[in-house]
Amino acid sequence: MKFVTFLNPSGEQCCGWIHKDGVIDMHKESGGKLPVRLLDLLNEFEAGMEIIRGLQQEELEATYSLSEVKILAPIPRPPSVRDFVSFETHIQNATRRTNNSMPKEWYEIPVFYFTNHHAIVGPDQPVQRPKKCTKLDYELELACVIGKEGRNIKASEADDYIAGYMIFNDWTARDLQAQEMKVNLGPAKGKDFATATGPYLVTKDELETYRVNDRYDLEMKAFVNGKLLSHGNFQTVHYTFGQMIERASEDATLYPGDIIGSGTVGFGCLLELGLETHRWLQPGDEVELTITGLGQLRNKVV
Repeated sequence: MKFVTFLNPSGEQCCGWIHKDGVIDMHKESGGKLPVRLLDLLNEFEAGMEIIRGLQQEELEATYSLSEVKILAPIPRPPSVRDFVSFETHIQNATRRTNNSMPKEWYEIPVFYFTNHHAIVGPDQPVQRPKKCTKLDYELELACVIGKEGRNIKASEADDYIAGYMIFNDWTARDLQAQEMKVNLGPAKGKDFATATGPYLVTKDELETYRVNDRYDLEMKAFVNGKLLSHGNFQTVHYTFGQMIERASEDATLYPGDIIGSGTVGFGCLLELGLETHRWLQPGDEVELTITGLGQLRNKVV
């Protein structure tokens, strides 16, 4: 199932799921039994899914065609966003490009930072380049969304806490990031202006065909102005989402709607590729990320 948040023809924010060439408004079609916001569904996810399974047994028609609605980020205002750095190739490339050495601590623990959960943008929404930024970058990532509250979750049990997955673009102002991290804090201002997610929150069952043990065989691609620049696979991730969730929930509570980013796949950003491959992003550039089973996420820089 592909859950979406969208604006209906009247401009009201709704949520539901993709159905053929349209969307089901789950609040409307359930007679008010299901909520208006996807975040509220996640807070009662198991009960909500029971109602949804009942609706799916009926011969529903799409409430709206896709041309009638505007798709937003699946969770426009999540409770929190943690982003990990879980691909070895990415951290190796990034440290080499910035004349640093590979930290041994990276192999000891999955590391993450908190980003701005009030700066989420959805598909086809513009991303404003920070005024002081001249080195804007995209980052090709996958994210999971927490579906039930948990604390001190074991990696082996973490799958039960995942509601689904979506594409995640960790937009980065590399020059601002480099400056602030010299004082051993951050990234903060290098990241807090925009994080793109969407277009769907895809439930776990839709990705089962791609599962390889505790990972997924998912192609990940990034295009700038239609040109393929990054190409990787989620299967190469060093730390699994189970390990990330175990780390994130250690002595801390995760809540429904919390977003956990995987970190950038190897060669999944301009920092790794180098200016010999492509210049830093400029206003007018369009970035499109695609991941097998998760759709396409496009944003234009302004």
